[in-house]
Order: sequence, then structure tokens, then C-alpha cells
Amino acid sequence: MLRCPSVGMAHQKPPANAFKPLKQPSDSEDVPLSGKKWRARLVAAAAIIGPGIIAASMVNDAPGIATYAIAGANYGYSILWMILVSTLVLTVVQEMAARMGAVTGKGLSDLVREVFGLRVTFQLLVGLLIANLGTTVAEFAGIAASLEIFGISRYISVPLGGLFVWLLLVKGSYDRVEKAFLFGSLFFILYVISGIMVHPPWPEVLRATVSPTWHWDAGFISTMVALIGTTVTPWMQFFLQSSIVDKRIKIDDYAVSRLDVIVGCIAANVIVFFIIVTAAATLHPHGIRVESAADAARALEPFAGHWAEVIFALGLFNASLFGAAILPLSTSYSICEGFGWESGVDKTWREAPWFFGIYTALIVVSALAILIPGAPLIPIMFWSQVLNGVLLPFVLIIMLKLVNNRRLMGEHVNSPFGNVIAWSAAGLLFLLSALMLVFSLVPGLTA
Repeated sequence: MLRCPSVGMAHQKPPANAFKPLKQPSDSEDVPLSGKKWRARLVAAAAIIGPGIIAASMVNDAPGIATYAIAGANYGYSILWMILVSTLVLTVVQEMAARMGAVTGKGLSDLVREVFGLRVTFQLLVGLLIANLGTTVAEFAGIAASLEIFGISRYISVPLGGLFVWLLLVKGSYDRVEKAFLFGSLFFILYVISGIMVHPPWPEVLRATVSPTWHWDAGFISTMVALIGTTVTPWMQFFLQSSIVDKRIKIDDYAVSRLDVIVGCIAANVIVFFIIVTAAATLHPHGIRVESAADAARALEPFAGHWAEVIFALGLFNASLFGAAILPLSTSYSICEGFGWESGVDKTWREAPWFFGIYTALIVVSALAILIPGAPLIPIMFWSQVLNGVLLPFVLIIMLKLVNNRRLMGEHVNSPFGNVIAWSAAGLLFLLSALMLVFSLVPGLTA
């Protein structure tokens, strides 16, 4: 594990001749020393960067891409201003999770059990397990649908995808797994390319981004709810905090970690921007409605050419494969921390049997669900997202109580300004999640 070279050296006794008047170095002699210091700082920063970018990238998983494509197809550019709101909310929530991990050295489930007791922890984790299982099924559905565009059967793509993500974690170290996830994050640039290829009217796009537009209909409100609910999900906070702990990032290193979180949140929502722009520029003017990200990819070809369809489909495959690995990993972290079981990518199967067992079971069950003929995939994915909407406000309230607990956080509790932003974000998400639940239970309202 890379560590900051300065850790453990700050309080060493200086050598006896440290303060003797020596010959002053010339400028040419000082440059190499300065360069070494900067290189050391860059190496230390590189060792810390990763969890924030990876967690935020999962905004763009298979259900997320479907949501953004549907939003662009249905409402065009008028929905783009919501990206600014979702970026702010995501950044506030993710920063709190990362800070708690750096200060306490414990995952979110661990803190919930310590402060709120085993009953609350059990109820929270059961809901999280069910919701994450449904979302993992959606990720494998994305793998199947994206490669079927290229004529590859799901009976080939899904088993191979499942085997790949299983071997990635079971046979890898934390550093290797993180590098693989960061490499996967780079492929989201495909959506930027697809957005440029469709040649949108950029003045209109930019105007819509900074000028809020509102439609008084249930469909528009439900789209807003889905955008926020897809961007900020409960499992992301568990995953990010566990990653901070697993990487042994401490509060002394937190300035770089916070930058990692902020950059990750902004970059993820830039990708969201281009996904919506792509659908808005090609599908919305022709009144084309889509129900999934794969539908959006197929619909692009008549208006933007074959390569636009290919690029969009490859982006969906990468996002789905990425999500199929991270969702089970996040769930394993959460459950093991909540019940006090050993967890961590660097552990062996013998050291952490529950951790690897839960990860394996989620992959196997989710992959099999896609391969069973006639499996009710849409209801599974639908109700998993409803459950995420129900869980989210409670997770945020728990996080706010924990991050303002001085016994846990000391001087690193939220500032008054930070609390105003965080509680406002929690209130907004509570309202939007409640609306999403109502629209899900009474579908006629969104007609």
C-alpha cells in the first residue's frame, strides 16, 4: 500500500549538524531538491486518489444511463439545469462519507451499529441488500443488452462478464482492483464523444443548462425525482466510506481525498450532461420514446450514424460491467462491517469468508436471473429503485447525525454552513424520494 513519505517522519529528531551554518545552495542546486519534493507530493497524492472518482463514476451505471437517456428523449434540453442541482447534492453527501471514513477509520455500517444498535443496522442492511441485488440484476441486464446490439448472445456475455468481475476481486489486491476501476472510469469519455458527434445546438444547450425550466405535469416531476434518485443512491455512500477505510486514508491526507471526491462528482455529472444532450439532440425532436439505454443506442443510428450507436453501446457495456463489480463489492462491505465480520479486498477467502461469499452469491444470483427465460426483470429493477428511494432519506439523516457527533468526529464535524447545505440537500432528497415512491405506487399519476 503506498503511503505518504512524510508520514511518521515529522517528529524525528534532527541530526546534530542540522543547524550549522553551511554553504548556501545556489539556485541550480536548489532546483533538484524542489523537484524531488514535488515528485514526493505527487506520489503521495496519487496514492490517495481513487475512491471519490470511482464512487461518483457509478452515477453512470446501467439504470443511470437509461434514466438520463429517457430524460433527454422525453424533455430535450429543458431538463439540463437539474445537473447543476444533482452535482451539488452529490458532492455534499459524498464529502461527508469520505470525511467520516478518514476521521473514524470505520465504514458507515460499522458506525451505524456502534451508535444506533444492531436492530437499526439489521433493518437498514436488509433493505440495502434487496435494493442492491435488484440493481445488480440491472447491471447484468445492461451487459446482455449492450452486447446483443453486436449480435452476441446473453448466454455468452453474461457468464463471461460474471466470471470476469468475480476473478477481478477474488484474485486481485486492493491496488489492482482500484486501478481496474479507475481504468474503467476512463471509458465514460465515450459519452462525451457521442454527444459531440450528434452536433447539438450549443447556444441552446448552454442556455437550458443555466435557465431552469419547469413543467407542471407528473411525468416531468417524476423525471426530476429519477435524476436525483439515480445520482445519489444509498449504496454509494457505504462504498465510498469503506473504500476510504480500506485504503487507510487518514485525516492528515484528507485535503487530497476531498479533492478526489469533488473532481469525481463533477466529472461524473459532465458525463450525465453529454448523455442527456445526445438523446435530446437525436431522439427528442422526432418524438422517439425509449425504455432502456439499449433502446437509446439503437435509436441513435438513423439520426447520428452507425458509429454513434456503437459508441453509446460500448459505453453502456463498460458501465454495466463496472456496476456489476462495484454493487456486490459495496454490499459485501456494508453487511460485513455491520455485523463485525472481516472484510477487505486484500484479505484471503479464509480470513474473510463472509465478505467473499456474499460477493460471489450476488454475482451468481444476478447473472442467473438474466439467463432464466421469462424472468420478471423489469419488476425486479423497478422495485429495487423504489426501495432505494425509500432508504435514501433515512441513510442521509443517519449520516448527518453521525457526522455531527463530536465523540466520533471531534473538531471535524460539519460547520454551520455545511449543515445548512447538508440538511437542505437531505430535505430535498427526502421530498423527491417521497414523490418517487408515490409515483411508483400509483403509476397513473405519471401518465
